[in-house]
Amino acid sequence: MGTVQDLGERKIIELIVERLEKPPKMPVPFGDDVSAMPLGNGLLAVLKTDMLVGGLDVPPGMSLYQVARKAVVMNISDFASKGVQPAALLVSLGLRRGTSRSDVEDLARGLNAGVREYGAYVIGGDTSEAPDLIIACMVFGTAESNRLIRRSGAQAGDILAVTGLFGKTAAGLRVLLHGLDAPTPLKRRLLEAVYLPQARLNEGLTAAKTGEVTASIDSSDGLAVSLHELRKMSGKGFELSSLPVAPEAESFAKLHRLDVKDLVLYGGEEYELVLTIRPGGWQKAQRSIQEIGGNLIQIGVVTENQSICLRCDRKKMEIPYRGWEHFRSQI
Repeated sequence: MGTVQDLGERKIIELIVERLEKPPKMPVPFGDDVSAMPLGNGLLAVLKTDMLVGGLDVPPGMSLYQVARKAVVMNISDFASKGVQPAALLVSLGLRRGTSRSDVEDLARGLNAGVREYGAYVIGGDTSEAPDLIIACMVFGTAESNRLIRRSGAQAGDILAVTGLFGKTAAGLRVLLHGLDAPTPLKRRLLEAVYLPQARLNEGLTAAKTGEVTASIDSSDGLAVSLHELRKMSGKGFELSSLPVAPEAESFAKLHRLDVKDLVLYGGEEYELVLTIRPGGWQKAQRSIQEIGGNLIQIGVVTENQSICLRCDRKKMEIPYRGWEHFRSQI
């Protein structure tokens, strides 16, 4: 029959979804970044829940303040990819019996800092004793149905873009988990990417307002996984003309003779947005995001062929489905 380790997170979700009765006229299908239910008059209640587990999701050296803030960012990033402003969060905390008062206060400060950074509030939740630290957030917001960006709208010829550069977090995790070192200024920037991730909420809200984005996803499971998930939901492929390589990742890869493509494509834990944009609306979308201090970087195009590849040195390199998956770690 197999175990959850044999199945992996995505197959587990598939098995559960197959056994659930779907509500009629479900506005956002299973498998997207958020869930939603109609409120009437074209308005949706938008919901998201994501869980952080201490032993799995907390790298060495991360403070409890940073841990709690990251638990918020994980959820807000999914709202960002849909162009939805979060309004409120419920938080369920599982705490080990020996957790100190000061630890609880640090967790509370981190939660509050995270939600206020993105214009939301924690309005309630639950606490329980647990064998490990667990922070499960549930985010609520509202959106007009025709303005919420789904994963399923990409069309052949659309421009493929991202809101930032990739590879810093993957490099930082190699410092923390594998003992690789780097010069102090570089190491500081890599660890900051791990400890203080940023959700691209303003970019997502601005992109949605332009009306030019056809599909979007948050990149926390890795750029390669994000592209494959968009392919699955939209039924289209992608041809990348370039990779969004962070200079810090380039330096780290050269220092340790690593393939920088692996850092960029398969790292995960980077909360950028991956978007497809109508060709005629590219300048409008890029200008709008630049005006709020963000970036929109073209990396390729959407293709009718459902393959995902990188054009490099006049050759095409297939990008396999590989990245972080719970119960299997790196696949």
